[in-house]
Amino acid sequence: MEVENQLTRTWDGYVEWRGKPALRSKHGGMLPAFFVLVVEVLENLAFLANASNLVLYLSAYMHFAPSESANSVTNFMGTAFLLALLGGFLSDAFFTTYRVYLTSALVEFLGLVILTVQAEIGSLKPPKCDPSNTNNPCQKVHGAKAVMLFIGLYLAALGVGGIKGSLPSHGAEQFDEETPQGRKQRSTFFNYFVFSLACGALVAVTFAVWIEDNKGWQWGFGVATLAVFLSIPLFLAGSSWYRNKVPVGSPLTTICKVLIAALLNTCMPSSTSSNVIANMATSPSEDLASEDERAVENESTKTAGSPSKSLKFLDRAAAKNSATGMLKCSVREVEEVKIVLLVLPIFACTIMLNCCLAQLSTFSVQQAATMNTRLGSLKVPPASLPVFPVIFIIILAPIYDHVIIPFARKVTNSEMGITHLQRIGIGLLLSIIAMAMAALVEIKRKQVATDSGLLNSTRPLPISFFWIAFQYLFLGSADLFTLAGLLEFFFTEAPASMRSLATALSWASLAMGYYLSTVIVSIVNSATGNSRHKPWLSGENLNGYHLERFYWLLCALSGLNFIHYLFWATSYKYRSTGTNR
Repeated sequence: MEVENQLTRTWDGYVEWRGKPALRSKHGGMLPAFFVLVVEVLENLAFLANASNLVLYLSAYMHFAPSESANSVTNFMGTAFLLALLGGFLSDAFFTTYRVYLTSALVEFLGLVILTVQAEIGSLKPPKCDPSNTNNPCQKVHGAKAVMLFIGLYLAALGVGGIKGSLPSHGAEQFDEETPQGRKQRSTFFNYFVFSLACGALVAVTFAVWIEDNKGWQWGFGVATLAVFLSIPLFLAGSSWYRNKVPVGSPLTTICKVLIAALLNTCMPSSTSSNVIANMATSPSEDLASEDERAVENESTKTAGSPSKSLKFLDRAAAKNSATGMLKCSVREVEEVKIVLLVLPIFACTIMLNCCLAQLSTFSVQQAATMNTRLGSLKVPPASLPVFPVIFIIILAPIYDHVIIPFARKVTNSEMGITHLQRIGIGLLLSIIAMAMAALVEIKRKQVATDSGLLNSTRPLPISFFWIAFQYLFLGSADLFTLAGLLEFFFTEAPASMRSLATALSWASLAMGYYLSTVIVSIVNSATGNSRHKPWLSGENLNGYHLERFYWLLCALSGLNFIHYLFWATSYKYRSTGTNR
């Protein structure tokens, strides 16, 4: 009886920050999740304060060509988001999300300190130059100065990756998914997580960018460094209320074991389909000895009580008379791997959207830099353009959570109201519209340049930068729908032992999108450049680019991607419904 009382008073599979069992009466809930949301505001402020304006820093101070600076920024941001997989893996396999966040924040802080020092000391940067003066050509950063630049950038990227891979899962872990209220609170958390991202971005693209453009980049990097520094004690302030999921071993080991065992048992005659079905009935998942793993097993056996009808070839990994010996797998492990494989097509379909989003940090900023950026007597920095979608997200996120979702729940008589996949689909559709809008605006911008006789000039064009706001608005809206839907989709559908890694796929999709942007730019330049014509996206003057053609290409690719997404989304069955996929 005493043991049963102890179990009902603690969260099974969770500990508090000192490693003691987490108590139901004290740990978890909206309070610790609130600390996570505030920390995310500071973290995203630090990240976007640099990323949103970095393309201009590399061009003006490090003397990169426009296409080189664009590719450098997409590579930096892609690496940061891809490293979220490392943060998620470490959180699931070896450390708690609590420890991974703290370590990552310190690494990002170190990288920002290096960038701040380089921006402050003139001898650590290339000498100043005038691009119009052929007698004093600009010297691109090289040697030890370039090494210092990239060490700072990629230490910051490593820290950002660790934070992105651990912080969303840490916040979502604070809610009890066994109750409808807990699941609804978790959904609210993910909506407000995107809201927090937008709040941090708002400060980044207004105050921080203004500081960089008017007071110097050393102050801009300093603001980012201060934000990360303040986020650490703020996160620690919530330690008394956090509940931390106990890591249960490497999810990659389980995935590899199941795939190899299924392959070997398929090739060997000792594994028959009857053995597989017989083994499914007995469901050998009793060999989890660790008490800390009990919660993970209980959660997983709900889906592994009977075999799902999808990916049947993996069932052979759990064959009763397995020919693989030490690679023998439980039904629970097989079903977990099935879930991971089934969400991968959804993940793949969001990469194209993020390729479009990458343009907001590169070519869109450079477009705005050629236009009239004055708002009355105020000169608006081009890197502050993301303020339009950011403000829209800040307004829409609470409306979505408190008005649209409750209304949808009443209409559909379902707990979710609007499903995760429906949200993602809306975002993909908006990205198609955004790219078409971007192409039309670029056509108008170049027409103004031609009519004004400024096609070969670097002077600002007589056209307001507000025209660029349209593509920012549609892509920002797409990001709101897709990112929140992805985060919750991966966290909800993934097995408990793989949730941090699965949630990190949302950021990995961003990374793949940025890398894909770099690849497409390179392919386009290779395919369009010859002895008669110069490549679409090369040169020192953006007015000489065929950027409108590039945007039409992205629009067409996004349309094909949306059709691809509909195929997978309409056939996907949610794990929580208990129906076969």
